[in-house]
Amino acid sequence: MIEELPQLQTQALAELAAAADRDAVEAWRVKYLSRQGLLPVLLEKIKTLPKEQRPAAGQAANLAKTAINSAFEARREEFDTATVSAPDDPTLPGRPVQWATPHVVHQTIERIVQIFRRMGFAIASGPEIDTEFYNFDALNTPADHPARNEQDTFYVDAPADRDGHRFLLRSQTSTVQIRAMQTQPPPIKIIAPGRCYRRDEIDATHGVFFHQIEGLVVDDGITLADLKGTMEYFFKEFIGSDTRVRFRPHFFPFTEPSFEVDMARANATVKGKEWLEIAGCGMVDPNVFDNVSVDSKRYTGFAFGMGVERLAMLQHNISDLRLLYENDLRFLAQFK
Repeated sequence: MIEELPQLQTQALAELAAAADRDAVEAWRVKYLSRQGLLPVLLEKIKTLPKEQRPAAGQAANLAKTAINSAFEARREEFDTATVSAPDDPTLPGRPVQWATPHVVHQTIERIVQIFRRMGFAIASGPEIDTEFYNFDALNTPADHPARNEQDTFYVDAPADRDGHRFLLRSQTSTVQIRAMQTQPPPIKIIAPGRCYRRDEIDATHGVFFHQIEGLVVDDGITLADLKGTMEYFFKEFIGSDTRVRFRPHFFPFTEPSFEVDMARANATVKGKEWLEIAGCGMVDPNVFDNVSVDSKRYTGFAFGMGVERLAMLQHNISDLRLLYENDLRFLAQFK
C-alpha cells in the first residue's frame, strides 16, 4: 500500500503535465480525483490495513494527496489564466450580444400608464407593507369581511402601530388612494400601479402575488358618466377600437354604486365566452371620504382597479399565468 502511493503520484503528475487543454485536465481530474477515481479508491484501502501500518500509510497518503491536488490546481489555473489573457483575434467574427428587454408585465404596466397619462392622470405609489387601516378600515371594509381573515390576507408578524392596527402585505393598491386623499386636497386624479398579495391557490389564473393598477378621481361634480367614459376610452385604446364595454352592478365596500366591467370584441370569444370580466369600479362611497376628512357633501369621485397580468394575458393570448414568472427566456424573449 505504502509503495503504491508514490507510484500513483508519479503517474498522475506525469499525465497532468502532458494534458494539452482544459478538457484533458478535466478528464485527468475524473480519472484520479473523482469519487471513483484512482486516488480515493486507493485511500479507501487504508482502513483495511493492520493497525500498526495505518499511521505510516496515512502519512504517505496525505503527502501524495497534497502533491496531486496542488498540481491539479496549479495546472487548471494555467489554462484559466491563458484563456483570460489571450488577446482577441480581430479576424474572428464578433460575439452576439443578447439585449435585455423589460418583462412582459412591466411592458403592460408602461402601456397602461401611457394611456392614462394622456388622460391627465398622475402616478402615485405607496408601501407594499401597510396597515389594516389603509387596506381595510379606511376603505369601509367591515370587521367581519372575509378578506380580513388570515386565510385570505398575509399578515406580518410584527407589533401593531400606535393605533393598534396590524401590519400586512397589501391586498390591493387602494391603499394608495387613501394616502393620496390624506395628503392632498381635491382635485385628485391618480393611478396607482403596484404589486399586491393574496392567499390564493396557485393555478393558471391565480398566484400569491399579482400587479394591479387602481385609479381615483375626486373633484366637484364627478359623475358616473365620467367613470364610464374613462373606462371605455381606456379599453378601446388598450385592446382595440372595436372593443365593447359594459357595466354590471356589483358590490364593493368602498364604492357605491359599484360595477364589474366586462369587455367584448367583434367576432371574438375568450374560452367560448363573448364577454370577459376585466375590471371593477364605482363611485367613491361617502364613508370613505369621511374616513380621510374629505368633504363628502361637496366632492364626488370614482375609483377603478384592474389586474395587470390579466390584461397582459389577454393582449398576448397567454393561457397560463404561471408562464409569466417561471423566468424561461424562451418564453420571455417573445415580448420585445
